[in-house]
Amino acid sequence: MKINKLLVANRGEIALRVMRTAREMGIATVAVYSEADRLSPHVKYADEAVCLGPPPSNQSYLLGDKIIAESLRLGVDAIHPGYGFLSENAVFAKAVTDAGLIFVGPGTHAIEVMGSKLAAKDAVKDYDIPMVPGIDRAVTDPKEATEIAAKIGFPILIKASAGGGGKGMRIVENPDELEEQMQRAVSEATSAFGDGSVFIEKYITSPRHIEIQVLADNHGNVVHLFERECSIQRRHQKVVEEAPSVILTPELRARMGKSATDVARACGYSGAGTVEFLVDANLDYYFLEMNTRLQVEHPVTELITGIDLVRQQILVAENKPLEFTQDDLKIDGHALELRVYAEDPNNNFLPSVGNLQTYRPPRGHGIRVDDGFEEGMDIPIFYDPMIAKLVTYGENREEAIRRMQRAIHDYEITGVATTLPFGQFVLQHEAFVSGKFDTHFVKKYFSPEKNNGNEEEAKVAALLATQILNQAKPMNTKTNSSESKKSKWKQRKTIF
Repeated sequence: MKINKLLVANRGEIALRVMRTAREMGIATVAVYSEADRLSPHVKYADEAVCLGPPPSNQSYLLGDKIIAESLRLGVDAIHPGYGFLSENAVFAKAVTDAGLIFVGPGTHAIEVMGSKLAAKDAVKDYDIPMVPGIDRAVTDPKEATEIAAKIGFPILIKASAGGGGKGMRIVENPDELEEQMQRAVSEATSAFGDGSVFIEKYITSPRHIEIQVLADNHGNVVHLFERECSIQRRHQKVVEEAPSVILTPELRARMGKSATDVARACGYSGAGTVEFLVDANLDYYFLEMNTRLQVEHPVTELITGIDLVRQQILVAENKPLEFTQDDLKIDGHALELRVYAEDPNNNFLPSVGNLQTYRPPRGHGIRVDDGFEEGMDIPIFYDPMIAKLVTYGENREEAIRRMQRAIHDYEITGVATTLPFGQFVLQHEAFVSGKFDTHFVKKYFSPEKNNGNEEEAKVAALLATQILNQAKPMNTKTNSSESKKSKWKQRKTIF
């Protein structure tokens, strides 16, 4: 099942990232693009490119039938969906395989089961995986929801079964607001996903968002590649991620890793996927959902493990067994990722589309930039406004933070507002530096006034962060036996 030509059904940085690994593997690539992306780097990089249509996604990147037809016309062997768009669309995945092509991702069954939070809960119930207290069926009657909430105890969380990205999600503090919030959740879920099913669970008041990267092949092998901390969020969407997490002990990491691989086994998973958990103040963890695709934040896992996840996806799609076992995998160093969005943090993170008048990414030791733009390009209004993923690696968390601070300082972007200043705010904040933060970081600490603090305040914050870094003790970031004083950036064994 050798793949000789791969079509990447996506755009921007993730399309480029997939194509680069494909080229290293000797695989020809085909790009697809909308009229808005005609001059994008991913189009120039590919061996061939096909225009799908006008800029709106439903007239271009979501045209599954057209993408498959073009793949057949061009002699493509496989389709990689990236993330977003059609990546978790079971109908598209089945259509790809029905056309005789390889879908670089899990099977249709896994996508369908894990695409519904209720179905996912049902699928894993025989594996003794911790769940947030709540119900495992859809609710439509506000009166019934009130009775359930009274048993669980407020606050509760109303969640769309088919949801994601914070859509169809409402926190309810007391019974008086339940009916209104439930109606809003159902309406938003129907609009966003075409499915208004919602369920109710206990709201964890000070949660950490921890996800586990898993890999599975078609021969019964399943491993996890440790965790990613994803608690710095705005509107329930991640902005800063890191690996490993400062709160996980080796014992907790092992237990969560086993739960994650059990989730993968529960749905017959194949390829790269991510199992998401909430961790409370007592370090009890609860299964949230599984993302049946590559994650935006996958680079931090690649840097601490030396594993090219896209290469592994392609090898699994070619029906090859995993090249390593769980015992072969070790955490080496620490990595951070900042999503550089064209958003204005001082205006509730609203999109700031426009022209990249200046665009000069940072360079240097321990810095990785996954981007899909060049200086002079416009940020389209039709898609997610992410410009790039800025990733730094260090021998430990303190080094990774300092390197990220330098990288943000060196990143030159004019013409649009970005999340770079927010990233600097996070890195200088005592709560983040000390590791004592949760998913409410933005709500608790961030405001435009603080982000625009005067120069003297910024110096004080930076000094405090430096003091904390200097005083910080290693927190589960050195799990391998090597204690070399030399940089591990070039020493790490990589599996490509």
